[in-house]
Amino acid sequence: MKLQALDIAIIIAYIILTLLIGFWISRQASKSTQHYFLGGNQIPWYMLGLSNASGMFDISGTMWMVGLLFIYGLKSVYIPWLWPAFNQIFLMIFLSAWLRRSGVTTGAEWIKFRFGSGPGANLSHIIVIVFALINVIGFLAYGFIGIGKFAAIFLPWELSPEPYWNEVYYGLIITALTTVYVVKGGMFSVVFTEVLQFIIMTIASVAVGLIAMQQVSPEMLDQYIPEGWRSLSFGWELGLDWTGIMESANQKISEDGWELFTIFFMLLLFKGVLQSLAGPAPNYDMQRILSARTPKEALMMSGLVSLVLYFPRYMFIAGLTVLALVFFSKELNNMDEVDFELVLPFALANFIPAGLLGLLIAGLLAAFMSTFAATTNAAPAYVVNDIYKRYINADRSEDFYVRMSYGVAIGVVLIGTFIGLFVTSLNAIVQWITAALWGGYTAANVLKWFWWRFNGHGYFWGMMAGMAGAVAIPAFFPEIAPLNAFPAILLVSGAGSYFGSIYTPTDDLEVLKNFYRKTRPWGFWKPVVQAIQKEDPGFQPNPNFGRDMLNVAVGIVWQTALAAGGIFLVIQDYRQLWWCLGVIVLTSIFLKINWYDKIEGEEAY
Repeated sequence: MKLQALDIAIIIAYIILTLLIGFWISRQASKSTQHYFLGGNQIPWYMLGLSNASGMFDISGTMWMVGLLFIYGLKSVYIPWLWPAFNQIFLMIFLSAWLRRSGVTTGAEWIKFRFGSGPGANLSHIIVIVFALINVIGFLAYGFIGIGKFAAIFLPWELSPEPYWNEVYYGLIITALTTVYVVKGGMFSVVFTEVLQFIIMTIASVAVGLIAMQQVSPEMLDQYIPEGWRSLSFGWELGLDWTGIMESANQKISEDGWELFTIFFMLLLFKGVLQSLAGPAPNYDMQRILSARTPKEALMMSGLVSLVLYFPRYMFIAGLTVLALVFFSKELNNMDEVDFELVLPFALANFIPAGLLGLLIAGLLAAFMSTFAATTNAAPAYVVNDIYKRYINADRSEDFYVRMSYGVAIGVVLIGTFIGLFVTSLNAIVQWITAALWGGYTAANVLKWFWWRFNGHGYFWGMMAGMAGAVAIPAFFPEIAPLNAFPAILLVSGAGSYFGSIYTPTDDLEVLKNFYRKTRPWGFWKPVVQAIQKEDPGFQPNPNFGRDMLNVAVGIVWQTALAAGGIFLVIQDYRQLWWCLGVIVLTSIFLKINWYDKIEGEEAY
């Protein structure tokens, strides 16, 4: 498409501003590796929360979610549980505080805190680094695919007559620019630029929702959607039939394999709860939690993410989806092969006015940059802190370690970009990361919190078995969807975790006592609690399992209502919007009383 001069000027000015901010604050980030990776634990919780929300407002994920809403309607609010989206609720209620109390810099350092420094701990330390780097590279490939597809439609220069190579070249250029500012700025750069991006994207999201409300009436929308599209409820089957409206949507539902929606929903919930209990994967989510000033601020930061992100983001997603349904369905029906991941850029290109379009494209490009930057920032922490400093040389200068971090960041970007050249579908890589790769992560990382007998050897073998399953099942059984493979991967990983623990010695009791004193998780810790009570008779175990899980259940309802409310507003279904707002108010009051007031009165350090 041809952008107006105003739009091009806004995009160029915004990207230059973002790069300048990264260089401007790079002096602060280069003081030490603690400043580079965690901002010196000096960044306020609300800025970390806005930064985290901005990092989730990425192009690739938003393109995927617009495509989901287009096809699945309101029921699409459940599908991001694949990530799982509600892991933010578990972090908000209790897990962020447990993690932050450790005082470490990376997830691999946390392994030493949990398992000590014996042979099993060393094996665990190595395997979590391997997982973290695979996870980072997978997300960099995912980001590269999304930005290439997006930029090839919007940016005015045709770099190649072949559409595929046009996407590749744009992906390479924008990835290179992003790498420059994250390498220089570290966590300070990530957070400060993301706060700016979040503010701009929130304003633009509300504007897109209002444009859709002005241009599309409920009656117009009804002509382009099947019965049940507006409903959050579902039966045994999905209950959406696009026959006579858009046959390609029926084909996509069949390819996804989610027609038996109750089974799909139960799998999402089962997988999501277990993966959330495992805690954050060793990526940018964990880095922001460890960057918080205190455990209490880590909880508040995680809670802020859902509060500020969901309603405006879903106004944006719903606005573009509604415009595309009404004004773009004819073109989609005429296509030989429909790529629903391109609904977002096509809707932006055709229905958003000049000026606002430039701001939105700039914001989405910057959102890509921030997500890419946050992901990239996680990798050097593992290579520098957890490999080089621990196993090779711990006596070099801080300046050397920061420069080494620059090189590692560039290296993982190159690898992720190379892999992205060979993957064409966002949905495919999302499902592999969230179901297969994280499926291999789940069992060992649930047990590390809740079972005292689980040791470093068990962690190593559980992770090894899970990662092997995540690679082997898609390779040898490609007909099995990653989500359907999750139970098998979980079982294999769980067996490796259990047998690896019971056939090897218990971890050092002093290490377990130190971990439990600081972290105080609930779970099966009776022998450790009894050992601590011999030294400190007044010590009490964590009694809050019931309260925490009740708050989690209420929090998931709260988060889902925030998402659905943004959609109901844009499609002008005011009756269901009022129901959503009522649920949001009631759940907010409940969480204020049973969560926030309780952390105010508890020791958070």
